Amino acid sequence: MKFRPLGDKILVKRDEAATKTESGIFLPESSKEKPKQGKIVALGDGHRSKDNGKVTPFTVKKGDSVIFSSYAGTEIKIDGESLLIMTEEDILGVIE
Repeated sequence: MKFRPLGDKILVKRDEAATKTESGIFLPESSKEKPKQGKIVALGDGHRSKDNGKVTPFTVKKGDSVIFSSYAGTEIKIDGESLLIMTEEDILGVIE
């Protein structure tokens, strides 16, 4: 299935949760924290200005690795893969 975000929405694939600690202890599924980092998969058209109706492009692009807030976006499943739909305001920064 293909998915194209509309307007100011961004589709992000969350990074995989760590399976063990740095010291080598394996983590059970219940104690894994969902990562707040992911890769942008798709973008909408951009922000529409309320003043003049013009579309402002995003400052991020497809393929960027980003960090987002803890409760950012709406989680969806497409072809068995978990993805997040969020706005650019939910993104805290780009990892370079």
